[in-house]
Order: sequence, then structure tokens, then C-alpha cells
Amino acid sequence: MLAVLCALGSALMYAMASVLQHRGGIDQPAEQSMKLGLLVRLARNRIWLGGVACDVAGYVLQFVALGHGPIIVVQTLLVTGLLFALPVGAAWSGRRLTSSDWLAAIAVVVGLAVFLAVAAPAPGRPGTRPGTWVALLSAVTIVTALLVAWGQGPASRRRAVALGAAAGLVYGAAAALTKTTAHIFDRGLFGVVAHWQLYALIVIAVGGMLLAQSAFQAGALDLSLPAITVVDPVVSILIGVFAFHESIATGVWALGAESFALVLMIAGVVALARSEGLVAGTVR
Repeated sequence: MLAVLCALGSALMYAMASVLQHRGGIDQPAEQSMKLGLLVRLARNRIWLGGVACDVAGYVLQFVALGHGPIIVVQTLLVTGLLFALPVGAAWSGRRLTSSDWLAAIAVVVGLAVFLAVAAPAPGRPGTRPGTWVALLSAVTIVTALLVAWGQGPASRRRAVALGAAAGLVYGAAAALTKTTAHIFDRGLFGVVAHWQLYALIVIAVGGMLLAQSAFQAGALDLSLPAITVVDPVVSILIGVFAFHESIATGVWALGAESFALVLMIAGVVALARSEGLVAGTVR
């Protein structure tokens, strides 16, 4: 129960962070994309810094959640952040939620509930073997580089989607490192400092923030946010099953229901991200 509550709280904080960081970064020059100087420029923006504060709060809650629950459950529940972002964006823009918004929200909730109920994720190992870490981080690095390369060019819509997907991929890997770090932390602070996962997590966290902010900067939130929101849990499910040996139901009926639930949830996410209330509330 603690993992679920902390995951939902984390989703709320991350939703606030996405809205604030997009609003603070949308006016930044395009040539600053994927440069650390972008973060330096944004550090002078109060709205963006408010988003960073929400990010920190969200990460603390996510850290606790991953220390007490399966990565599949925690990362999938983070999808609910879009349900929190929608009313925030609508209130900011002075718009009311439409019937389409409500239907999309219901699709997300039903898809999420069916997936978790049918899959019934069970805890696995708190970490994984060195060879698996090498394979996992290498794969994430290669695919991220390919997505960044694909997103280059004048097409801002493609760049927003590509960088958003890359950010979601990196966030999935960061969740894996966070889960292991949270369990190492149980042995004391010295144990965390003595393990490489903490330093890899710091590098990946900075990279993920740069990717996400570059995605927000590239275009409207309805392009980048769905990519981040969808890729993160999908990648986390794969990592949870294959790297941490977390179990889910795998019968024919169960896999069919899980696939349907994920498709329904993804469709709801895309529809919510295109809501006029959310988009209008995050664009100046």
C-alpha cells in the first residue's frame, strides 16, 4: 500500500513538474536543444525552477515507492500523472474539461486498473547481475542515440516526439537504478556511496532531464508528453520482467487482456495529452 500511495503522489508531483517546465522552457531558442547551456538558461526562470522542485519531490516519493514495490506497479502508476496534469492545465488556461477529456481519463483509469488486476505483478529481485546491467544500459544508450539522431532537423514535431520517447526510455532505466539504489540504501549511506549504481543514476538523471526539457522546448506538450508517458512504463515493464524477474500473469487469456488494457491506456494518454485544456494551460 505504501508503494501505491507514494507512486500516486509521485505522479502528481511529476505532472506539476511537466506543466511548469514546459511553460518555462517553450520560449527557449531552438539552437539550445540538447545542450547543457539550456539547463543553465532555464535555471534563471522561476516557473521552471518550480517545476524542478516538483520533480525533486516526485523523485523522493518514487524512490520510496520503488524501495517497497515492484517496478512494474510503480512505473505504470506514474501514468496517472496525466490525469493530474489535465485539471491543472485546464485551470491555468481557464478552460473547462470536455466530455472527450472525461472519456479519455476513464480509458486511462480502466486500462491501468485492468492491466494491474490481470497482470498481478509480484516482486522480484532488488537488483540484477552485472552482465544484465551492461546489456540494459548499453541498449538504452544505443536506442537513445538513435532517437536523438532521428529527431534532428527542422521538423519540430518529430523532434518533440523523438526526444520525448528518448526521455521515457532513459527514465525507465533510471527507475531500475533507483530501485537497486533504494535497496542498497537500507544498508546505510556508506553502502550507497560505495556502489556504482548511484553515480550511474546521477548521470542518467541529468541526461533524462536534458532530453525531457529539450522535448518540451521543441513543441507543444501534446507531442512530447504522450511519448514520455507511454515509453516509460512500457520500458519499465520489460525491465521488471527480464532484468528484475518480477512476474506477471502469462496465460493466453491474461496476455490478451493485458495487451488490450495497455492499448486502451495508451489511447487515453494520447487523447488526454491533446486536450485543449492541457495544451492551452502550458503554452504562453
